[in-house]
Amino acid sequence: MNWIILIIAGLFEVAFAFCLGKAKETTGNEMYLWYGGFLAALTASMGLLIKATQGLPIGTAYAVWTGIGAVGTVLVGIIVFKEPATFLRILFIITLIGSIVGLKAVSAH
Repeated sequence: MNWIILIIAGLFEVAFAFCLGKAKETTGNEMYLWYGGFLAALTASMGLLIKATQGLPIGTAYAVWTGIGAVGTVLVGIIVFKEPATFLRILFIITLIGSIVGLKAVSAH
């Protein structure tokens, strides 16, 4: 169950980065709504990370959480914000995913 909580926490990390990107593109009240979404997603992500680390090693949990956030944020950048999808970016995303899976595989929990 802690792994599921950790994955959801990582997805909320992607959500708060997405909200930051959208807030940067907008002005006025819409910008403040995106910043509100950022704060809500940040709070949810941190709360779930705290919950997950109660049953998982902190080093593994933090690395997986940031990895999910990094991979997800790069993918959102490519898909939503039209950032370049170069060969090296994709190669390193795949490498990062492999590292996350590897940490899960060698974790004692």
